[in-house]
Amino acid sequence: MRRRSWPARVARAAVTALLSTALLSILVVLAFRWLPVPTTAFMLQDDEPVLRHEWVSWDEISGHVAVAVIAAEDQQFPLHDGFDFAAIDKALSEAGQGRRQRGASTISQQVAKNLFLWPGQSWLRKGLEVWFTIWLEALWPKQRILEIYLNSAEFGRGIWGVEAASRKYFGKPAALLNRPEAALLAAVLPSPKRLRVDNPSAYVRLRQQWILNQMNRLGGTRLLQGLD
Repeated sequence: MRRRSWPARVARAAVTALLSTALLSILVVLAFRWLPVPTTAFMLQDDEPVLRHEWVSWDEISGHVAVAVIAAEDQQFPLHDGFDFAAIDKALSEAGQGRRQRGASTISQQVAKNLFLWPGQSWLRKGLEVWFTIWLEALWPKQRILEIYLNSAEFGRGIWGVEAASRKYFGKPAALLNRPEAALLAAVLPSPKRLRVDNPSAYVRLRQQWILNQMNRLGGTRLLQGLD
């Protein structure tokens, strides 16, 4: 039997390795549908000397916080399949006009990035973000995506997850957060190292009020029905 040439063997090995890596990544995503997430790629890259983070389950998080982050970050979250194409088109249009770039990442994309990837911009990182987002949406219910987002989002320097943020800023567990407190936490999400919960600027207060109005418009905690 004729042996394959070394280029063919290398190509076969490369394809096998690529498929094995892809399968492993899918299995990891599937496992995290049920397993707690003790840390994330972004937490591991945080250079703050002290990190605060405490995992809590969905039932230990105030519904007001869940609604607040949807209102602030991704109002189409209950409806889309991981990507908000209308927001992407708008962001590309504004960029083409030379206007300040706006974010178009959904909560699902942010979970994929925070959990598995690294900060920065590159085509490789964006491609991996798309890959993981597809599998998150395919293998997890929306409630699980939101649960991990709330446990892995950054709310200040070294403050990761809603439980650590609630205890740091309000002295109580995340389950007891009220609407204004939830909206204030969500208000700093675009830039948690610059915007502050404990010393909110006029901009943060305006954003907090906008989020409260959006929470009302979206129907409050009724929005969370059917996410499981």
